[in-house]
Amino acid sequence: MTLRLSQITMALNEDEACLPRRVARLLAVPEQRLGALRVVRKGIDARRKSKIVQVFTVDFEYDDEQGLLERERANRHLARAPVMALPEAIRCRRPFRTLVAGMGPAGLFAAWRLAQGGARVLLVERGRPVEERLRDVEAFWDGGALDPESNVQFGEGGAGTFSDGKLTTRISGPWIPLILKTLVECGAPEDILVQAKPHVGTDRLRAVLIRFRRLLADLGVEIRFQTRLSALVTGKQGVVGGVVEGREILCEALILACGHSARDTCRMLYEAGVAMESKPFAIGLRVEHPAPLINAIQWGRSSLPGCNAADYRLSHNNPQTGRGTYSFCMCPGGEVISACSEAGRMVVNGMSRRDRDGAFSNSALVVAVRPGDFSSPHPLAGIDFQRRWEEKAFVAGGSGYRAPAQNLLAFLGAGHGTLRSTVRPGWREADLREVLPSFAVEELKTALPCFERAMPGFLSREAVLVGLESRTSAPWRILRGENGASLSHPGLYPVGEGAGYAGGIVSSAADGLKTADLILKKMERSGIDS
Repeated sequence: MTLRLSQITMALNEDEACLPRRVARLLAVPEQRLGALRVVRKGIDARRKSKIVQVFTVDFEYDDEQGLLERERANRHLARAPVMALPEAIRCRRPFRTLVAGMGPAGLFAAWRLAQGGARVLLVERGRPVEERLRDVEAFWDGGALDPESNVQFGEGGAGTFSDGKLTTRISGPWIPLILKTLVECGAPEDILVQAKPHVGTDRLRAVLIRFRRLLADLGVEIRFQTRLSALVTGKQGVVGGVVEGREILCEALILACGHSARDTCRMLYEAGVAMESKPFAIGLRVEHPAPLINAIQWGRSSLPGCNAADYRLSHNNPQTGRGTYSFCMCPGGEVISACSEAGRMVVNGMSRRDRDGAFSNSALVVAVRPGDFSSPHPLAGIDFQRRWEEKAFVAGGSGYRAPAQNLLAFLGAGHGTLRSTVRPGWREADLREVLPSFAVEELKTALPCFERAMPGFLSREAVLVGLESRTSAPWRILRGENGASLSHPGLYPVGEGAGYAGGIVSSAADGLKTADLILKKMERSGIDS
């Protein structure tokens, strides 16, 4: 196993050839027991003008690495080196400063990749660490007040923290195994490496995030929670920094990984003149069935050895309108959750734990929304569209963050049935046809009989609809070039779902990795120093 030691200081006139001796002295071990030593980061610490020093991070082999780690556990600068190292072709020769805004999958993996490549990274997140965030969300679900800065949408891990932890993706390439292996190293179950439809589960994912945070810290990433990016700092060459908590932070690259619900951040970018456009998304409802019913439909029996709950995927394209209606983010053995992030607006999502052993299964049933459905051609018109229907859902639920709900057959005007849901803090019976655009109502009415033919029993008296599912993706896209940078603001690198270039944990993480590599290559070519 390779070990990594950081924060090794040497005088400016000392030669790098003295590093093995310095490492051995710091660890109090014989120099001859150290294996080949490799410098992975080198910089200058000039904070004390009277004593400017060189600062190194090195990787080395040691014949008793576990014993050394245990003996040096108080030394926070010693750790196992990350297994997934960057190819030398894209490793920075000199350290540089990058600012990453957002700790969803795109921001986390971008920061990780940059730090591996020798970058000095500041990672900021407007929400709270996952431990605190979990308490805030649970308090809200128990009937407490909504915290607009710490909720299902905002905080460490992004919106995916309260989900099923699904790792399925339609993209391919070298990023996927790298992402999965890194998650396993941070505590995700090893079976995600071989499962056709891998998932971590929201309960397990929270522990993975804490270990990922420690991994970043070991790489030297500076992390600041409850720290919002409020403005861009621009110069002749484009973006040269960001304003966080009233302070200007200068950087060579600013990665924006704000997520699909950071509407205020997106408006700030628009007002700063950043090029963007409207893009399609989807809107609809959650449908909830007893898990044994879905199991019976999918498996022909209520249970299957080794599996707790069955999943499904449904889609229908209306040839008359050209609109698609489809299931989305299916959560076997899970629960429907209130996913609000703004006062006076109702949003729901689905969540499953690792074991998927809940009594109910749920999925979004959503209809495609086009920019032409918005009230104007404004790039942010999709936000107004979402808010309009989220406000209607809030009122329909009683204006107290209870979700409006309706039996599926009643929604179709085809009868009545039971009305129960797992959603917290609760639900209120309502006509869900009033909380959706008319075109979405008609598309659902057309698609649901087709879903019944695909899965006989789907239109059950026990099926319940819950609203509103409106955060399927961002309704905007920040325009960027092949180099990953904003078309209008060089130095700004929009990534992930909030930039309009990903949808889900893995695709967002891959977008962060890809963009980080583009930045590292650029920095290597230009030889930027800190």
